[in-house]
Amino acid sequence: MSIYHHFPSKQHLHDAIVERVLADVADPPAGSEPMEALRFIGYEYRRVAHRYPRFFPLLALHRLNMPAGVAFIDRMLNHFHAVLADDKLAAQAFRVFGYYVIGAALDETSGYAQGPSAAEPVGDDYIATHCPRLAAAAPYFKPPFFDSTFELGFETMLKGIADLRESK
Repeated sequence: MSIYHHFPSKQHLHDAIVERVLADVADPPAGSEPMEALRFIGYEYRRVAHRYPRFFPLLALHRLNMPAGVAFIDRMLNHFHAVLADDKLAAQAFRVFGYYVIGAALDETSGYAQGPSAAEPVGDDYIATHCPRLAAAAPYFKPPFFDSTFELGFETMLKGIADLRESK
């Protein structure tokens, strides 16, 4: 009960934690090239997800419709607008970026391997016999490959954003 002397409701407490975690997402170094700023932001957001893995699902789904949240979104959009001067393309690139970074961070911190399972899950022997491609790929779905998998997808996405800039 003592926490509610500081916060009128659980939602207010969540909002305060979201604001605190958003404040932990560092801005790119001053003078960064626009594409380098986006790269920095992506890795920084992922770092925060790994720093707060149990809280990250709430952050990922929380509507950032409080002053600190909308200020955060506006700061991020400034970086996208520096790359793509067109409002529509900057907004769309921001969304695509979020889809990838948030999705990857959710998968890495609380994703598939930790989700609900079948009542009678198949074993490795079944997979090896009936699903050879899955058996061959399975080692690469594990944490030792999270960094290289994130980098592959993230760099591919950033290349697409850079290509949009060059086509304008």
